[in-house]
Amino acid sequence: MNVVDHVRDMAAAGLYSNVRILSSLLLTMSNNNPELFSPAQKYQLLVYHADAIFHDKEYRNAACKYSMALQQKKVLNKTSKVRTSTGGAAANIQAQSLPSEIEVKYKIAECYTILKLDKDAIAVLDGIPSRQRTPKINMMLANLYRKAGQERSAVTSYKEVLRQCPLALDAIIGLLSLSVKGAEVASMTMDVIQSLPNLDWLSVWIKAYAFIHAGDNQRAINTICSLEKKSLLRDNADLLVSLADVHFRAGDTKNAILKFEQAQMLDPYLIKGMDVYGYLMAREGHLEDVEVLGGRLFNISDQHAEPWVISGCHSFYSKRYSRALYLGAKAIQLNSNSVQALLLKGAALRNMGRVQEAIIHFREAMRLAPCRLDCYEGLIDCYLASNGVREAMGMANNIYKTLGANAQTLTILATVCLEDPVTQEKAKGLLDKALAQRPDYTKAVVKKAELLNREQKYDEGIALLRNALANQSDCVLHRMLGDFLVSVSDYQEAMDQYSIALSLDPNDQKSLEGMQKMEKEESPTDATVELDGDDMEGSGEDGDLEGSDSEAAQWADQEQWFGMQ
Repeated sequence: MNVVDHVRDMAAAGLYSNVRILSSLLLTMSNNNPELFSPAQKYQLLVYHADAIFHDKEYRNAACKYSMALQQKKVLNKTSKVRTSTGGAAANIQAQSLPSEIEVKYKIAECYTILKLDKDAIAVLDGIPSRQRTPKINMMLANLYRKAGQERSAVTSYKEVLRQCPLALDAIIGLLSLSVKGAEVASMTMDVIQSLPNLDWLSVWIKAYAFIHAGDNQRAINTICSLEKKSLLRDNADLLVSLADVHFRAGDTKNAILKFEQAQMLDPYLIKGMDVYGYLMAREGHLEDVEVLGGRLFNISDQHAEPWVISGCHSFYSKRYSRALYLGAKAIQLNSNSVQALLLKGAALRNMGRVQEAIIHFREAMRLAPCRLDCYEGLIDCYLASNGVREAMGMANNIYKTLGANAQTLTILATVCLEDPVTQEKAKGLLDKALAQRPDYTKAVVKKAELLNREQKYDEGIALLRNALANQSDCVLHRMLGDFLVSVSDYQEAMDQYSIALSLDPNDQKSLEGMQKMEKEESPTDATVELDGDDMEGSGEDGDLEGSDSEAAQWADQEQWFGMQ
């Protein structure tokens, strides 16, 4: 047993700090005296040294050392051919025990992927002949191709993963996300389903995710529920997160939150999907709960995008947009495929007046999640904010034609139509259709109420809002009902509605303003005092704007600090 064998054994035992020190010394000896180690031994030392550096998360350095190992392997291959031609059987045995050249290339690609050098990673993996690609190489290639927009190549690689490993469920999800038919994907797993016991659920699972990626939310919900009710799959946290996510996509906030809560009760260390849960909680005004959730996830792992997104949502709904922007950027840095991070950063940019930058982020979110309507809504909001009504109308019509006439798409189209006096009558018809499908769909109720308010049809608005609130309690709906009641001089009940709205979301500024306006009207003698108070609040807002600039600089400094770590 020689010294290189000792290095190999330490590497196999996970003693990377020891491997790094010893291999570095031995490589220096080899450089000073090339005859000291054989080409095979030097190749081994370079690979083990690179592995130790990779373990220390010095990925650029590791990629360099792995590349040096590949160069050494080329030298070794030349000498091996000479020895083989002279009958060196021992040389063949030695070559078989060496670290795999394919594995070294995979490690280089892994380094490039972590360093966000996706093109370089693809180039390395593309250089491996198709027959020599292992399932993990094909899986990495598929994900890289998909990220780069090379969908056909991604489909080919995912299918190759399934050919080798027919139960690779993430590869199945990858194919379905690229519009491969569920029946075709199911056929690739049929043999293993029929040959192994207790896998009868898999075909239903594939069908559920096919519905999800086709945007058929209701059928996806029904299919996942049928899976979740089966005794063998009951109380599976991953299924519950998927079910919560589909409820969210369908605009059913109440059931989405409920399912997310059930999932995290089953698995307190759950991270996947918690960014959407945090966003929903923040949107509903439960900012204290969001802060607790973010802190808990940071304790689990700060290397995932989710806790950063959750903290960003807390900042966004606290109107601290510069901080939300920083946290969204940090989340994207950790996971460039995080749709929720892109939406958070896009929304923060939009609210800070940087509309063109926001549009870029919403478009990228749309590319990654073409069936998520909130991505389109963000982009449409940007178009409307920049007076791009024509672009917004084109986008809304495209969603309507692509995803069909459901309550959500009808409401999105109506929202754009409301911006043009010529199409307001069309907006009314669209909202009526949306509410006929889903009378409890909050966004449709809000838009219909806004339209009735414009037309000064206060009694109809009150009836609409009372009907919507019969089966749900929503801050915005209670506040709007308060506004309508003020318009018909029913001040006492209006005050009650504003109070309910504030109990649901203590940070709802419009409800506070409604109450303050009523108090002024009831106490005209205090008008001067109230006006002075308003002036003071206004000056406070100017102070906040200045503070936000300094805060942005503070967070930029922190971002630089993080970048140095």
